[in-house]
Amino acid sequence: MMEEKKQDTLLEIKDLKVKFPVHKDWLPAVNGVNLEIYPGEIAGIVGESGSGKSVMSQSILRLRDHDTAVRYEGKILFEGENLLTKPLEQMRAIRGNQISVIFQDPLNSLSPVHTVGNQIMEVLMLHKRLSKEEARKKSIEMLRLTGIPNPDASMKKYPFELSGGMQQRVMIAMALACEPKLLIADEPTTALDVTIQEQILHLIRDLNRRLGMSVLFITHDMGVVSRLCHSVKVMYLGQVVEEAKTEELFEHPCHPYTQGLLACIPHLRVKRGQELPTIRGTVPSLSHIPKGCHFCTRCAMVDETCKNCPPPLVEVSPGHKVKCWKYAAGKEEKEVVKV
Repeated sequence: MMEEKKQDTLLEIKDLKVKFPVHKDWLPAVNGVNLEIYPGEIAGIVGESGSGKSVMSQSILRLRDHDTAVRYEGKILFEGENLLTKPLEQMRAIRGNQISVIFQDPLNSLSPVHTVGNQIMEVLMLHKRLSKEEARKKSIEMLRLTGIPNPDASMKKYPFELSGGMQQRVMIAMALACEPKLLIADEPTTALDVTIQEQILHLIRDLNRRLGMSVLFITHDMGVVSRLCHSVKVMYLGQVVEEAKTEELFEHPCHPYTQGLLACIPHLRVKRGQELPTIRGTVPSLSHIPKGCHFCTRCAMVDETCKNCPPPLVEVSPGHKVKCWKYAAGKEEKEVVKV
């Protein structure tokens, strides 16, 4: 049955919680995430390892259903239909067809015993019902689109015969073969050197413009977000702690965690011997989530309210929201609220 959807929203996540069983308890790797992606938008998700970015993105296609016990709460609406209620057979028709994924490590994602061409052709023959010859021609076209030189010869190669950058381009070609409406890019440039990284980012940006495809780009690199994304959500320990248009977030970061991430970006004004700023401590484990604000164990502005009461998500300006007691209760002076 069709769910009521917000107009023009391609993907809408409502109060998503993803829990895994640990020692007879269910721990929330994602804890109440809300997200909207519009047609043609590149939306960024940023945060440290352990913030829940990948689990949240994999939940869109329910990729963890086969591996382990998992419990979902909330809704994931794709074009108004709740993906969490769909049977597996319908999800298989969506995966790689309407929604595609690029993973972080292409060599581990590609089959080592099949040629590049066969792996792309398989996607087209399965989802688009193309003949073998039609799938071959389309595969060559996709390799050419992603900038792989001599695509006819590359079709016959195995993944290990290609460089890391070329492997990632093959992954992108495979992901785009069925012309999906949404591409999920899960840290696709992390393992690449800076030159190849810039080429891949340029390719994703160019394909977004040419094909009108929406992109959910997941990364821990704020510098990448600034160059690529239209909007950004900052995640920490399973929650979105700040969200805004990219330019607004970089000019007016509100949450202490966002400010810390931005301060850690290297810049040319760093003097020799000067240490880069860091965020003290590490992300707590899911079995030791703080009672109040999830960031309170690492925040320099923490007080008793932060330690004991979860903060609400407050809109500090149109479209700019932050989960922090510093901005709660409508205080114009933006002082920490005491209770």
